[in-house]
Amino acid sequence: MRFARPVPLAPRPAPAPLIPAARHASPLRRRPRLLAALCLAPLLTGCFAASGDDDGDGGERSAAGGGARLRVALAFPPAENLSPYGADATILSRLGVTEGLTALDANGAAAPALAASWRRENDRSWLFTLREAVFQDGTDVTPAAVAASLTRATLAAPAPAALTGVAFTAKAEGGTSVRVTTARPDPVLPLRLSSPQLAVLSPKAYAKKDAVDPSGAATGPFELTERNGAAAAVLDRFDDYWGGRAQAPGVDVRFIADGGARANALRTGQVDVAEAIPVAQAAGLDADTRRETATTRTTSLHLNTRSGVFKDPALRAAARAAVDASALAKGVYEGHADVGAGIYGPAVTWAASKRVQPAGRARAAAPGGASVTLATYDNRPELPEVAQVLKQQLEKAGFRVKLEVREYARLETDALAGKFDAFVGARNSLLDTGDPVSLLASDFTCGGGYNLSLLCDKGVDRAVGTAQAVADTGGRQDAAMAAEAAVLRTDAVVPLVHQRVVTGVDEDVRGVLLDPYERTLVGAGTRR
Repeated sequence: MRFARPVPLAPRPAPAPLIPAARHASPLRRRPRLLAALCLAPLLTGCFAASGDDDGDGGERSAAGGGARLRVALAFPPAENLSPYGADATILSRLGVTEGLTALDANGAAAPALAASWRRENDRSWLFTLREAVFQDGTDVTPAAVAASLTRATLAAPAPAALTGVAFTAKAEGGTSVRVTTARPDPVLPLRLSSPQLAVLSPKAYAKKDAVDPSGAATGPFELTERNGAAAAVLDRFDDYWGGRAQAPGVDVRFIADGGARANALRTGQVDVAEAIPVAQAAGLDADTRRETATTRTTSLHLNTRSGVFKDPALRAAARAAVDASALAKGVYEGHADVGAGIYGPAVTWAASKRVQPAGRARAAAPGGASVTLATYDNRPELPEVAQVLKQQLEKAGFRVKLEVREYARLETDALAGKFDAFVGARNSLLDTGDPVSLLASDFTCGGGYNLSLLCDKGVDRAVGTAQAVADTGGRQDAAMAAEAAVLRTDAVVPLVHQRVVTGVDEDVRGVLLDPYERTLVGAGTRR
């Protein structure tokens, strides 16, 4: 359903008390560390377009301690208790809580973060030199702590998507460096280590045997200090951040799954920043508060290749032939999206010129009234509309379709377990690692950790394995597109549209990080 007018927020019951995270005494830090960091902060905060005019980076202005707390509405509540090893990792990175050894710059290349520099020693070994930094619990970021944190990520079950098909060891080297050695050559390891799922946390985070708690244990400009389940969280400024003291004293976060409610919260002044504004609501926002960003996010129809109706390649081909993606781009997305050209869209600037058309697809068979269950989630409000249009298109082709719509947190486990015949999801193709090949390994290989199509195809695995071994940037892109064609040949996934995301930003807010990879949103320079 689309809303022509602002939708009032429904009355809310009194929230449960916020649970304070363990706090640390904040001793005075060595100021040379801070002064040096002020010169380095623009390397990260300047990577992406910042909304509004910016009158300086996080230096002298932030040191004065001025500004008001930011109020942010996010679309996806925590699904895994803010574990850094799954989808919640992006929540932490977007809020400026966690960091990895590296980050992504605007061109998708690895940039310094907790590692000031790195070099490749041989095919399997990389040496990362750490910058001087402090964890939010007051302990120093040491090679031993970094190595231990990375090692914990390799032991996580299920494995982080960034580590699909990859094994490595991390060991401290002297007083300033960490050596990472991979089981097989990994030419994009610095990109991989930029993943939010490989954030570096202090030993405090691992105090409990079977859980990881990022509260007061990360390195970003904001510290997670209180949380209220899937409803809200409170972040306070971390004064000893290596990149300079944040300009906002803290961030108050609300998780609002309903897109209309997020837009209304921005319109009525309840929040300063609201992510993922529905396209139906965007026109109702003042022009000064709308920020549209081309992203590497693609909305796709995943077909269950392991069981049910779509185990048959001919019926998958019939589903693909039934889809009219232009109707989605023009109708549901109202022009805020491009028709799906492949797994990678126009925001991946090199993809179109290197795209390989899939060959050897199965011939479509008549559905004959086959019954299928099509699932999606409503955290992104366009997706139920997309599913409804797809239902009509599939039924016109001869399928019988039942829709299942839930919040993402209540849907992911069943989707990955193959309990639906088809699934509509929106996936940022470069979110996990910044490497296009890693996405294919995670989402479409037999051992993939986020394989919504449950695809296990020898040809796909072979093409992805070939691409993983290529070190040259251009050659790796070529190999990625060959592997994309191998995936599309199976009709396990039907790319629908490539999204342009609308973020709502109050006109008094400056420095919001509009990131095509959707890894960042609030940083040290964000303020109002």
